[in-house]
Amino acid sequence: MFLSVFDMFKVGVGPSSSHTMGPMVAAARFLDTMRASPFDFHGLRASLHGSLAFTGVGHATDRATILGLAGFQPDSYDHDKAEITLAQIKATHTVHPESLPALHFNPQDDLRFDFGPNLPGHANGMILMATDAQGDVILQETYYSIGGGFVMTEAELAAGKDTDEGAPVPYPFKSAAEMLEMAQISGKSIAEMKKANEISRGCTESLAKGCARLWQVMNDCIERGLTTDGTLPGGLGVKRRAKSIHDALQAERGMNLNAPHTINDWMSAYAMAVNEENAAGGQVVTAPTNGAAGVLPAVIRYWLDHVPGATASRIDEFLLTAAAIGGLVKFNASISGAEAGCQAEVGSASAMAAAGLCAVMGGTPEQVENAAEIALEHHLGMTCDPVKGLVQVPCIERNGLGAIKAVSAASLALRGDGTHFVPLDAVIETMRQTGADMHEKYKETSLGELAVNVPNC
Repeated sequence: MFLSVFDMFKVGVGPSSSHTMGPMVAAARFLDTMRASPFDFHGLRASLHGSLAFTGVGHATDRATILGLAGFQPDSYDHDKAEITLAQIKATHTVHPESLPALHFNPQDDLRFDFGPNLPGHANGMILMATDAQGDVILQETYYSIGGGFVMTEAELAAGKDTDEGAPVPYPFKSAAEMLEMAQISGKSIAEMKKANEISRGCTESLAKGCARLWQVMNDCIERGLTTDGTLPGGLGVKRRAKSIHDALQAERGMNLNAPHTINDWMSAYAMAVNEENAAGGQVVTAPTNGAAGVLPAVIRYWLDHVPGATASRIDEFLLTAAAIGGLVKFNASISGAEAGCQAEVGSASAMAAAGLCAVMGGTPEQVENAAEIALEHHLGMTCDPVKGLVQVPCIERNGLGAIKAVSAASLALRGDGTHFVPLDAVIETMRQTGADMHEKYKETSLGELAVNVPNC
């Protein structure tokens, strides 16, 4: 089993990897299918299903779908250009994707939210259609946004294409047990094995440059969040807090009366900065999703700024270790809140961050696996209940607590020798079973818990 670090960590746009990035990617794929088709197209239609319908407006799924059909993609997203394009589409009811004719698309009539039963493949389903001059559908494809910006067609999902089909890699572990066995036999760390796998599919130079860019985007996102205040969009009136918390922490530096637990406020400020940027539609890195994008960057920043001996030269080791753990979770359970609740998003992110921190602080592979297990175990059962369908409440604070749990998990693992009672594989399987048993209203539909028990305006 192989999942690249650049699949697990993708540069994209907020507020949601599954509800914003995924639909935009799906639309781009549909345009490519149209370009390869012999038909003469005149118009487009789209329908959103399941969680994409129930929380689509709050997650900007409608906006992402429209822009995707106009040719926008997450990794090259230009906010100012997008605003101009949306205004033009609203006025002209036409999109102009590259290498295709002008196509009729009136968002009010041609983009439908279907609140009926989910499509059979996944809770995040959408159907894209192209029409002829008479308005008849002549090309149609069903897509599923399966979490973290990953998108599959109905046929790909049915055929099991969500598993790796590339060339063999040196260390093809598909479970934590196999990962530890390979580490013991080879004498390599988890990051070293992951790096060997990456190099076998690419090259050393692109790996180093890619990891450097990922951290640059993550850190830039933290910095924007720490220096921006105001109110987040969406109608809840949620005020940004990362800047004021960070400003207060800066002012308190050097004082002799600071309580030790203040370090938790630093971690929360870093994480909240990212997720406030995400909620505002800014550029983030899926880690492994947008809704959980603040956990891992916050832990890296905590390590760099507050842990003696930390060095930026080891960030790639952190990311590679985290990606290895994230790959195990994705392939054996889920990283989608719509499929398994927030345990699959913030829980996975916390496990990945705990593993990465444990690794760069000298942990053995067994300690790294233990750190991931501790972090994930103590997110089991966490639901996804965004108020008003916005990735704001409780998502922003939840990333801060996920970062704190990650650091605590890594610290506990480093205090031991790597032996522990519950293996990571068992926790991942438990998460999968819990997600399968979880009622749909607790899985990113805004139909349960906080989403219905606090005022939405």
